[in-house]
Amino acid sequence: MQVIRITPRGYCYGVVDAMTMVRRAAQDPAMARPIHVLGLIVHNRHAVAELDKWGVIHLDGQDRLSLLDQVTSGTVIFTAHGVSPAVKERARKRGLNVVDATCPDVTRTHDLIGQLVEDGFAIIYIGKKGHPEPEGAMGEAPPGRVQLVETEDDLADLVIPAQSPVAIVTQTTLSRWDTAALIDRLQQKFPQAQVHNEICMATQLRQEAAVTQAEQCDLVIVVGDERSNNSNRLVQVVQEVAHRPAYLVGTAADIDPGWLIGQKTVGVTAGSSTPSQLTRQVIEFLEAYQPDPVPVA
Repeated sequence: MQVIRITPRGYCYGVVDAMTMVRRAAQDPAMARPIHVLGLIVHNRHAVAELDKWGVIHLDGQDRLSLLDQVTSGTVIFTAHGVSPAVKERARKRGLNVVDATCPDVTRTHDLIGQLVEDGFAIIYIGKKGHPEPEGAMGEAPPGRVQLVETEDDLADLVIPAQSPVAIVTQTTLSRWDTAALIDRLQQKFPQAQVHNEICMATQLRQEAAVTQAEQCDLVIVVGDERSNNSNRLVQVVQEVAHRPAYLVGTAADIDPGWLIGQKTVGVTAGSSTPSQLTRQVIEFLEAYQPDPVPVA
């Protein structure tokens, strides 16, 4: 089977930095123990399992402030998704050793929201409900100053004070095609709104490559975790923009041979939190795969 290796794909610099920080902390005998990660360092269970072997404890859950209650001593590592100032302050008051692995792109969004609040803006944040990145970013503002929207249905619930300037900010790992539709609707509602598209370049380049290179493929396999927002968005943009079948797999074992029947060319890409060896295994499986011939009627 012909395999097109969609490029760029896989780990971004923010994920590499975060993983490196955790490994260094685990290997440093001077680092205060135990070492907890507040959430999953990246949204890939295989990457997390690798780090757990070093004795790192991942605390899984949506509310970072509540998770921090489980850490009474030692070191706490903040994930690439970022945390709110309230989490940082509580960790400081407890005397915990802190390692901040927040992605620089996420930090930039935090700084932006802080400045917008200072300038008096009402902020509309386009993001995924339940994802840790919006939780941390929205925590940069007083309650009610940032309102989260995920779909057009959420627009009806927006409450913007009269005469308040409006700013629109996006989560870094979304699809630009998704945000474009919502931003257009919001600009119709708030014509004077400032728009700050914060989708990170790594995410955007991977999505654009997947859409462009999918045109040469019969279908596309995206290697990534089901909890990875950027991996799910890769599947979405291939299906909705490139109009090609696309499937998310965690490993080569998740590939359904039924997807490959009658197909000649398959593209492979990977989310930005997917370990490279998992993608290599998928490529090797597909290159060696010999589908049964399609029966002639």
